[in-house]
Amino acid sequence: MKLKNILMITAMTVSCLMPIHQATAAIALDRTRVIFNGNMKSVSLNIENQHLDLPYLAQAWIEDDKGNKINGPIVVVPPVQRVEAGAKSQVKIQTLPAIAQLPQDRESLFYFNLREIPPRSEKPNVLQIALQTRVKLFYRPEAVIARRIDLDNPWQEKLTLTREGNQYVVNNPTPYYITISEASNKVNGKSVEGFEPLMLAPRSSEKLGGSANSLGNTPVLTYVNDYGGRPQLTFNCSGNPCAVTKVVTDGN
Repeated sequence: MKLKNILMITAMTVSCLMPIHQATAAIALDRTRVIFNGNMKSVSLNIENQHLDLPYLAQAWIEDDKGNKINGPIVVVPPVQRVEAGAKSQVKIQTLPAIAQLPQDRESLFYFNLREIPPRSEKPNVLQIALQTRVKLFYRPEAVIARRIDLDNPWQEKLTLTREGNQYVVNNPTPYYITISEASNKVNGKSVEGFEPLMLAPRSSEKLGGSANSLGNTPVLTYVNDYGGRPQLTFNCSGNPCAVTKVVTDGN
């Protein structure tokens, strides 16, 4: 066996034998998505150090829709803080004047990132893992802030499907981002083969994974709402385009 191969095997063996200091997240975030309404100056997020013995540093930052770290028009304060063992704290997201340069007739997408930094171990050969949480942040200008009527009649119900050959195209006529998490041929059914979750930008269209034949004439799409819930939309495709005919919310 060549020396190079021996060294590679040895390195892999040593890394596997090294104890892992922390395998689950210590710093927890209180939500799975952030909605920032344009009539607010800031939004506060709650974080908690769930490790009962060790303090952790919590590092936070914002990325644009391409995943690039940015310093405006939305910022996080403080960017780094110490959270004692078992303690709770807050991270504030706030806007800068440049927020006015964003489109005011539709949502803009950002990402909020939260990384935990464990304390340095006093034990030798300990592999420490810094876990990171990344959630979508939607900036919603005043002109499109959800009103009570919008919550009672969700904009996601305005989605339509258009058949092109053996595929459906999902059309989003709204000023909001809409995430489709599942696509099946019946309520509470499994996603059809070939479907991949997708996020529709405002006033856009995308092809739906999976064949139109497998989805049938009454496709069911599951979307993620502002609160992380997953209502299901049943479409009637007797005509073209297909329109929503039934909505099933969580627990119904």
